Amino acid sequence: MKVYKTKTCIVIESESSYYQVFEQWDKLINKDDLFGHLTHLTKTLETNPKAKSLIETELMAPIGSQEIWASGVTYYKSREARMDESKDSGGGDFYDRVYNAERPELFMKAVAHRTVGSGEKVKIRKDSKWNVPEPELTLMISSHGKLIGYTIGNDMSSRDIEGENPLYLPQAKCYDQSAAVGPCLYVTDEQLSPNTLIKLEILRNNQSVFSDTIAIDQIKRKFEQLIHYLYLEMSFPYGCLLMTGTGIVPPNDFTLDHGDEVRISIDHIGTLVNFIA
Repeated sequence: MKVYKTKTCIVIESESSYYQVFEQWDKLINKDDLFGHLTHLTKTLETNPKAKSLIETELMAPIGSQEIWASGVTYYKSREARMDESKDSGGGDFYDRVYNAERPELFMKAVAHRTVGSGEKVKIRKDSKWNVPEPELTLMISSHGKLIGYTIGNDMSSRDIEGENPLYLPQAKCYDQSAAVGPCLYVTDEQLSPNTLIKLEILRNNQSVFSDTIAIDQIKRKFEQLIHYLYLEMSFPYGCLLMTGTGIVPPNDFTLDHGDEVRISIDHIGTLVNFIA
């Protein structure tokens, strides 16, 4: 089933039926058995066909008091891209090491006020000349460290800043409107198929200028491993969102431009659409 956050309520979509829930986002989703809770909840509610229209008119990012964290160099293609962009600074070897290390790379990406939802604008930094979106399967994790759902993430990245020095990673990754998640939280009692596809398409003046697809079986790290290290010495009272890295990297001569449309689709979840401010 899918859970949408709107300006006036939460909308649950289950088996083509729609339900309205007037409850705080943080309280509703932070359940270790979220699928079971939502299944029980929908049996007590009446369907509301009008709720579907709220998804089109009032959609918000599926985030409340959660932090967004991100995983780096989890795909081989990402390893190659990071090494290439950092070779002149002498930092390329760092990415090869982290790709093969037991400990994953994890970094703080955003909180709610720096995050946008589907249909909204993401930014590129004024002090950067090489910017790309990073399409990522994103995990929703409960406060107890349980994987409870999935969404789509756009981890905006300034490649020239990170390439200049790996220590500049926070500036390359973290700024206002640098993260987008949505359109919904996909909740299931089954694991996602390894064949689940992530697709990125970038439109400029309504013309496709880049597209690519990758399956999540190309992620080197197991989700349990990423969650283990993230929660090892930190607590998340309202749960956490974790981007799992990107395996789609545009060519080195490509950079985003103002007005571009970024479309990220993942099987079962939907499509996250953002525009470059």
